[in-house]
Amino acid sequence: MQIETILSSQRTLCRIEGVSKKRALEILANTIAEQVPGMDADDIFRRLIAREKLGSTGIGHGIAIPHCRIPGCDATLGALITLEEPIDFDAIDGEAVDVLFAMLVPAEAEDDHLKTLAALASALNEPSYREALRQAESPEQLYQAAIDQPS
Repeated sequence: MQIETILSSQRTLCRIEGVSKKRALEILANTIAEQVPGMDADDIFRRLIAREKLGSTGIGHGIAIPHCRIPGCDATLGALITLEEPIDFDAIDGEAVDVLFAMLVPAEAEDDHLKTLAALASALNEPSYREALRQAESPEQLYQAAIDQPS
């Protein structure tokens, strides 16, 4: 999977300060809705929250991949944010999260959704990739680091 197929520089935010888990999800929802015509921020936010209630999307190593299905979405979409200070995200390893990569998938996507999620988790499992994301100091640097994922 090529990350640039689901992420854009306009949906990449860097070193956001003073947020909670709920606020981080709200920022991701708003970022996507502002950049993608027809997307509703409140609907995205509610769906991301509902997914978190099923179990944390914190995958470990300070990374979370909040995701949900969206009716009317015709392609997988991503948004990436880094946080100035890590936040509690109920991650599987108990580590606070400072990198969040949200993923919205079409409601009818079954296998593609799981394959994309697995590929993204695999890339984010690479220590050098995570470090490159954390070192970015601007949205442009973060986007570039994100699309230069390990092969």
